[in-house]
Amino acid sequence: MEKHWLISAFKSSQLTCIVMYTLILLFVSTSAFANQTNQIRYIESKKYPDPKQSYFVDLLTLILNATKEEFGDYTLKPVAFEMSQARTSASLKRNEFIDIHWRMTSQQLEQDLQAIYIPILKGLMGYRIFIIRKGEQDKFSREISLTELQDRPLGQGYNWPDTEILEDNNFNVVKGYDIYLLSMLKKNRFDYFPRALHEPWFEIKTEPSLVIEDNFLLKYPAPMFFFINKNNLHLKKRLELGFSKIIESGVFEHFFQSHPITANLLTKVNFNQRISFTLTNASLTERTKALIKDERLWINTKIQNEQ
Repeated sequence: MEKHWLISAFKSSQLTCIVMYTLILLFVSTSAFANQTNQIRYIESKKYPDPKQSYFVDLLTLILNATKEEFGDYTLKPVAFEMSQARTSASLKRNEFIDIHWRMTSQQLEQDLQAIYIPILKGLMGYRIFIIRKGEQDKFSREISLTELQDRPLGQGYNWPDTEILEDNNFNVVKGYDIYLLSMLKKNRFDYFPRALHEPWFEIKTEPSLVIEDNFLLKYPAPMFFFINKNNLHLKKRLELGFSKIIESGVFEHFFQSHPITANLLTKVNFNQRISFTLTNASLTERTKALIKDERLWINTKIQNEQ
């Protein structure tokens, strides 16, 4: 009888320890994400600084400021890591080093991470103009067809969603690491480098042998989202509430129209004078496709001369 009682007591003690350990883990996990909401870490490259990143940090600041009353103060902390987009997303999935990242979406990203389903660049990533070598504009005369553009080699980065989109649309894509793509263009590895409307101005600023092509534009739906770890529900709620507030108040639209990275872009690129080719993006999830109906979320433009 005494032996049976001791065994029962031991098992009961074991069960109590397991329950207590589980509760401790849950508490630590919850506390960790609560702390991450107050201190939000993001990647900032010191070796290859990107001036365009100011747009995303400023927008994030705007969203977080709009939710101070509900969620309290916060700290945005840049973390100096040199990682590719794929490694950054993998790190976020494992909840290591960073709490937030911004990328053009894909089915795989939305499966691995929690997207905040509002296009942070209002679809700007899906309007592509080309960087080309200086003196080669005549290779891109207004008479050339979509088929001719598809046949010419273009450059894109490994693991970029655009790479898959362009390949699916029968373009001849030469892949490379993002930091080497301009160098590859200068070395004739490919003939043109499609970039979103806001990107090439900064990228060729110190590249006198490269220019922006005058005549063409590729167009496809390509929203860019903030992504966080799927378990970080507290930050998810804060970002969704903050974004909703600045959209309803008109603050987001004003921010987009006036920020140095995105202001006056359509005029700058002679948008309505370009010949545009509309492509498909098969990598969009149904949830992302549903956003297209909400005109408030997208850049307001009417493209002329569309093929």
